[in-house]
Amino acid sequence: MNPLNRLHLNNLRAVEAVARTGALRLAATELGITPGAVSQQVARAEETLGHRLFDRRPEGLRPLPGTEEFFRLLTSGFRQLTAAAELGRRDRGGQLSLSCAPIFAARWLIWRLPGFYRDFPDIKVRLDSQAALADPNDGEIDFAIRIGRGPYPGLRAQALFALRIVPVCSPEMARTITSQQDFASVPIIRDTNAMFTWDDWLAPEGAGGLPLRDGPEFSEASLCLDAAMSGAGVFLSFETLCRDALDQGRVCAPIPRFHRTDLRYWLLSHGELSLSPEQRLFRKWLIDSTGAEGLGHRGIVNGGNGGGLRSGGA
Repeated sequence: MNPLNRLHLNNLRAVEAVARTGALRLAATELGITPGAVSQQVARAEETLGHRLFDRRPEGLRPLPGTEEFFRLLTSGFRQLTAAAELGRRDRGGQLSLSCAPIFAARWLIWRLPGFYRDFPDIKVRLDSQAALADPNDGEIDFAIRIGRGPYPGLRAQALFALRIVPVCSPEMARTITSQQDFASVPIIRDTNAMFTWDDWLAPEGAGGLPLRDGPEFSEASLCLDAAMSGAGVFLSFETLCRDALDQGRVCAPIPRFHRTDLRYWLLSHGELSLSPEQRLFRKWLIDSTGAEGLGHRGIVNGGNGGGLRSGGA
């Protein structure tokens, strides 16, 4: 007899969720049932298998030694079931779902999507731009755009372009900055959640460790850029946030050189599902669009009142 015939799928789901999350409460929240129900399902699975899977401790359930491969295969199996279910409902009338951070969506992507709609009027993009980023392997989204260092185990990852940074400020303030040392005498606008530091830009300029003045602080990079536009100080911005503002002259880069960080933009999709025709079209459009704009390698031309400053980018 096939061993699966004796095991209830819900009991296996409970066992896998407890092992992965490490807590009955977390597993219950994920499965949409009570912790007591999860505990009962785990007990039934252990009874059917004929041995214990977990060590019961005051702080929770811990997988017993020797069960690592069992749980690895179980997690992989449920991911494949999720993938199969997603494949079965993939015909969504030409709709794609994309998860990305709010800043990337608002400052870059939303302004380019009309071009995608012109090229592919039958494909609509549903954009999820919440701060909590979704996992493509959950089956709820087609793509996720992430900033990170990689790798992304279990996901199909396409590197898009390097994350580059440059100091920006108002055109008026830019006229007071003619060398790297001048940054020490102006207010520095800081993003408290930044993934990089000023030394990531100053060190390649030969000015690493330069003491900088404290200026306004925000927990949102988009607000930092707005503050720089207003003349409140200098902000170390990343390219997709400030590129349009630079091109339009709303901010200037007084030392117009991008420098690369060790971060990249990535396009992530399900690790086991093949891409649909719509997904392949969107991926190609995104790669072509970022490449055509020179993200990750094009230099800076300060627009507006920036005095025509122009330079390359690292």
